[in-house]
Amino acid sequence: MFYEPKNGHGLPHNPFNALITPRPIGWVSTRGAGGQDNLAPYSFFNGVSYDPPQVMFASTGGKPDRERGKDSMGNVIDTGVFCINVVGFDLRDAMNASAKPAPSDVDEFDLAGLARSECQTIACSRIARAPASMECKLVKLVDLPGEANIVAFGEVTGIHLNEDYLVDGIFDVAKFQPLGRLGYQDYTRVTELFSLVRPT
Repeated sequence: MFYEPKNGHGLPHNPFNALITPRPIGWVSTRGAGGQDNLAPYSFFNGVSYDPPQVMFASTGGKPDRERGKDSMGNVIDTGVFCINVVGFDLRDAMNASAKPAPSDVDEFDLAGLARSECQTIACSRIARAPASMECKLVKLVDLPGEANIVAFGEVTGIHLNEDYLVDGIFDVAKFQPLGRLGYQDYTRVTELFSLVRPT
């Protein structure tokens, strides 16, 4: 089958997200200008450069009480910082709980029952028991076509690694089993690794 997105797909559910899989999940913690913490998962997330290390996450759609984007993006616009928390399999239910649409005065750390720690290089909370967290300072915002499609690029200024997952100097992803977002309501987790040596 072939379809042009502008004309619709004719299927019971949009297959677009199922084509770009698995997608890493950036569990974005932010703090509003008034001091309110916010936490939400974003699967339009990835690393974009090594030196300096930089990441991006994209917010789609808006909220009636925000001028641009959702609460996470609104806070990034207001403060210029955000933290990306890595999602391990044991945190799947808390991650899902934090995805609940909620008013901007609701603290998703409390909603999901998560302890927080303060970041070191930015004024923001991070998830205390996350396998890893990356503190980020905003580099650039990009508005994309469509209603309230915004991408935030950030430079990673500090990295927290949970030492439970450091094995012989390697950050062992198979131990914490990071979640990946698939299409529809589906997720996966990393349980098996294999290596390929890049040709020279």
